[in-house]
Amino acid sequence: MSRRGKTFIVSGPSGVGKSTVLNALFEGRDDLFFSVSATTRGPRNGEIDGKDYHFITADAFRAMIEADAFLEYAEYVGNFYGTPMRYVDEALEDGLDVILDIEIQGAVQVYQKRPDTVRIFIAPPSWEELERRLTARGTDTPEKIQKRLLRAKVELDSASGYDYFVINDTVEEAVEELRAILRAEHCRPAERIPLILGR
Repeated sequence: MSRRGKTFIVSGPSGVGKSTVLNALFEGRDDLFFSVSATTRGPRNGEIDGKDYHFITADAFRAMIEADAFLEYAEYVGNFYGTPMRYVDEALEDGLDVILDIEIQGAVQVYQKRPDTVRIFIAPPSWEELERRLTARGTDTPEKIQKRLLRAKVELDSASGYDYFVINDTVEEAVEELRAILRAEHCRPAERIPLILGR
């Protein structure tokens, strides 16, 4: 009996290092699938369709909303972003674990549709460290950094509703914890017993 994949949501405040941790998690793994979002915004320089985003028209996006083809979607600064259900379901059927890198609002939508989704929140080791990381990126003004920190407070308040809480002190430790969570989730009786009984 082949193993079916599981869906994992990874959320966390801006600047926490989610992308770095997830890139390290995917290294040398062929049992994971990273869910690529669809968007109505145009591709930026160097972005590749299907790798960075699925770039589609606003009409096509609305048609997918009508057809209930998204696990979650949102409008942000005049553009739509969403997680197409088809690619996720195909990966799950192939036995791959699917990783969704989405914000808390999107996580709520996914969990309402798929309550078996595992939710993981990645947090900074301290508030001061988050501020330091945001500043070190050198991409935001001090005002924008303060806005991101205010948003991070709201996100941290919502984190208690998640299944797991990973602190990204070092990338290696955070990745080790993520690997442990993925492994543990496949040790649940509902998944293991049918393997023995063959049903």
